[in-house]
Amino acid sequence: MKEGQPQESEELFEHHSFVADKGQEPLRIDKFLIDRVPNTSRNRLQIAAKNGNILVNNSPVKSNYKIRPNDKVSIVLPYPIREIELIPENIPIDIVYEDEDLLVLNKQAGIVVHPGYGNYSGTLVNALVYHFENLPSSSEYDSRPGLVHRLDKNTTGIMVVAKSENALTHLAKQFFNRTSDRRYYALVWGDVLEDAGTVEGKVGRSVKNRKIMDVFDDDSEYGKPAVTHYEVIQRFGYVTLIKCKLETGRTHQIRIHMKHIGHPLFGDPEYGGNKILKGTTFSKYKQFIENCFSILPRQALHAKTLGFEHPVTNEWMSYESDLPEDMKLVLEKWSRYSTGSN
Repeated sequence: MKEGQPQESEELFEHHSFVADKGQEPLRIDKFLIDRVPNTSRNRLQIAAKNGNILVNNSPVKSNYKIRPNDKVSIVLPYPIREIELIPENIPIDIVYEDEDLLVLNKQAGIVVHPGYGNYSGTLVNALVYHFENLPSSSEYDSRPGLVHRLDKNTTGIMVVAKSENALTHLAKQFFNRTSDRRYYALVWGDVLEDAGTVEGKVGRSVKNRKIMDVFDDDSEYGKPAVTHYEVIQRFGYVTLIKCKLETGRTHQIRIHMKHIGHPLFGDPEYGGNKILKGTTFSKYKQFIENCFSILPRQALHAKTLGFEHPVTNEWMSYESDLPEDMKLVLEKWSRYSTGSN
């Protein structure tokens, strides 16, 4: 059984689980898995075992563990790198921290994270490949950035990128086990009723429009479980600035969860936030909103903080990025408007 597909989750790892047959003969766990996990190698499996990503009967095992009848096996792996030529491009990257094992960056708006249909160049990965190839130690690494999560094209903020298979596997385990800490700032339409709350609802591709996501009932065959916690930071009357903490990392999770409870993100074109949803009918107000949209022509969403355990030193790493200028300007405008000083 395989849980999670790249197109359904912003977290780029996969979870497999198997049950050994009743007549299973003793066999090394890495040899047992090599025939069951697609697009992998014994080296990847051995690194996974080293990092505690292979469990047998809910306990981590080493790669030389001998599988037994009825053993319950589960494994978390980063997605194998897609068979696509990664063209190095000299695109500026806002690097917050970097060492031999990983890189933390502050992503800008308007940049796609990974090459794909319609975006084979100009992506963050193209920029990272160029950066890695021009490092003094590039001969020790194959210049392919290791992604365990991604941000939408027009979402800004903190991301972590692995620079080795070991770091990638270790980080994938943290994201899967929800031990990493991710917090986002979002400006949403409406005066959010509660100061804090939780949105739960399965998230998956819309059956009507495959380019966007939707929320499905718990008993639906569609979607995967998703949990978003939110907390109000500042109220502006017709819009509210909130902080969101993710338990899961589904594609567009914050955007669709907030729409689901009646508070689409301000400026979000895919989920109806790029038109006036709250406020007055006065032409002056309409002009005010249009001015805000011209400053911030995207969803008002920023990955503010990211915390994780360093895959080699085990030190807790925590990073925070300032709000981008477009969000700052719009928040300042709303602050003035809500106090009558606009």
